[in-house]
Amino acid sequence: MTQTFGLLGHPLGHSFSASYFTEKFAKLGLDAVYRNFDFAEVPEALAHILSIENLKGFNVTIPHKQAIIPHLATLSPEAREIGAVNVVKTVPRPEGGYELHGHNSDWIGFTQSLLTLLPEDFSGISALILGTGGASRAIAYSLRRLSIPFLFVSRQKKEGGLTYEELTPEVLDAHHLLVNCTPLGMHPHVEGCPPLPWEGIGKGHFLYDLVYNPLITRFLQEGASRGAKTLGGLAMLHGQAEVAWQIWNEGLDGR
Repeated sequence: MTQTFGLLGHPLGHSFSASYFTEKFAKLGLDAVYRNFDFAEVPEALAHILSIENLKGFNVTIPHKQAIIPHLATLSPEAREIGAVNVVKTVPRPEGGYELHGHNSDWIGFTQSLLTLLPEDFSGISALILGTGGASRAIAYSLRRLSIPFLFVSRQKKEGGLTYEELTPEVLDAHHLLVNCTPLGMHPHVEGCPPLPWEGIGKGHFLYDLVYNPLITRFLQEGASRGAKTLGGLAMLHGQAEVAWQIWNEGLDGR
């Protein structure tokens, strides 16, 4: 029987996940499909998803990485600490239906790819995390594990964070790693970009964009034009996808 995997989110027009896993299934010679579950509300989505036979698991993307949590039977330690889930493993119940187990592989994909961007000795680097949604939680978890201090930046003032209006060239000079965790610049709205005082960006900066469609966002273009080193989100996508594959097939928790 065909194995089913998929992606829950809304909207999903930007996603490369289906093509990534479809290619993977073909290379492995598997009878499997990866479907997009484009639903605005989690309960409605689960009513559909959980009716599928031989469902092995699914990924979760914006805006549902936090909203999915109340519907899960268990959380991995990392997902619990992060407070967001991007991988759900399904376990069939003897009486029918599925038990759902939540994991987070985003932080692993981000960590692996970030280390290719930063110098070998990144002590002394501080970061700004742009955005405070579910994706930003995994980034914060990763930076804590790497002992990189950071501040959140958002449109509205939050305790211990900054607003975009509070960003100055002096603030950017003290924070050389900037991570865009917002959907600004994502296809089809490719002109979008976090509002930064770009005159404060230079050769000592590292810009990482979680957006991977387009591969080179305006955020990255603006940084590169000023001498910053940049990296888009495709490497993170591939990294987290491989960990998700392990979780679905071997019951690993992503550690």
